[in-house]
Amino acid sequence: MPSPSSDSIPPGAHQFTSTNWSVVIAARGDTVHARAALATLCEAYWYPLYAFVRRQGHSPHDAQDLTQEFFFRLLAKGWLSSVHREHGKFRSWLLASVKHFLANEWDRANTIKRGGQTTFVPFDAESAEKRYRYEPTNPSSPERLFDRRWALTLLDRVLDRLCNEMTEAGKVAQFEALKGTLAGEKTPYAAIAVALNSTEGAVKVAVHRLRERYRELLRNEIAQTVASPEEVDEELRGLFAVLSSGNSTPLV
Repeated sequence: MPSPSSDSIPPGAHQFTSTNWSVVIAARGDTVHARAALATLCEAYWYPLYAFVRRQGHSPHDAQDLTQEFFFRLLAKGWLSSVHREHGKFRSWLLASVKHFLANEWDRANTIKRGGQTTFVPFDAESAEKRYRYEPTNPSSPERLFDRRWALTLLDRVLDRLCNEMTEAGKVAQFEALKGTLAGEKTPYAAIAVALNSTEGAVKVAVHRLRERYRELLRNEIAQTVASPEEVDEELRGLFAVLSSGNSTPLV
């Protein structure tokens, strides 16, 4: 029988890109590279910000306009000049920045809507509102919702990266059969082995390797949003606490 543990991770998969938030902080946003790094981070994590604005009581239309206006000013109005290493996590800095923006946005009717029709961060307004409808209706604070959505967005990005790696390695069936183990599903390994025409021992090895790679990708994703490698564990613990309190997908 074929072993699902062989060649599970494609060559070169363990090579990571630079830490984007560190690039932004080091350059204070004054380089093309730093601005591109920030735009990439904003594009990846725009939805937690939209959810935060909505939970503040703004209508869908106003939340869309405010979110795009915030990104316009963030990326084009020199706000990055205030970035310093002590700001630490991108998550914390972004939330503080949008709070300041909303507190000073007294006359939204006169703002430059969505950057004068220029899209600085791709933003699917219809998708955003559909996703928001599924948010918990309990009276959690906007900040807690922001952190929860941030953590879930991060996990989605990690899972997508892992799926892409397995697909490129020709392991789609294996990934689909094993991915539930990353979320704590209790499907017996014997049943998975039957589905993959393999052995229970081979499945155990494959699950171990998949989890190891998932953790590695998770740490790499977090590293892109903190200022130094030393902060990765702290951020990981913080996000784990957010998800544990909400009974969401665990950080394996």
